[in-house]
Amino acid sequence: MHESQQAPEPVYESRLPGLLARRKRWLVAHHMTLMTIADTPHSIALGSAIGIFFGFTPLYPLKTLLSIAVAWVCRCNKIAAAIAVTLHDVVIWAMPAIYIAEYQLGCWSLHRTAAHRVRFRQFGLHDYLNWHVFSRVVWPTFWPAFVGSLFLAVPSAIIIYFLMRMLVSRAQSPQKIP
Repeated sequence: MHESQQAPEPVYESRLPGLLARRKRWLVAHHMTLMTIADTPHSIALGSAIGIFFGFTPLYPLKTLLSIAVAWVCRCNKIAAAIAVTLHDVVIWAMPAIYIAEYQLGCWSLHRTAAHRVRFRQFGLHDYLNWHVFSRVVWPTFWPAFVGSLFLAVPSAIIIYFLMRMLVSRAQSPQKIP
């Protein structure tokens, strides 16, 4: 064959169901993005750890912004933080169970009894601005959930830091040809 007429790369179809195949493609693409970022292994690993940490917290509307801001303050990779925090979106189906477990763990650690059923009524815009609604409905569930999330977020972030540092170091090291 002539150099310009190379055989096309074979296309492999995944045997996974459609949703799982898409999730796997997302993970592979973002793993490769993290491995090829032009930064130090420490910076990428710390950014990833920060992202994983904020992904576990119940600060859902702010988690991406907070992870990028903390990565900026810590002078580590903001792209790695943003990718890692969105990793939790891949397992979004499991997050309600994780949030409930974090809430119960937080209630246990704060020596509070966990509510068997948290009742949220319909809220209007004026309710969100009312301190009484915040202090009686939102805060009693948020604080135990946040404290409980630390039991998962901190160890996960530490594990991810060392794992990512090792993986990025290996990916960036020059390949030895035998």
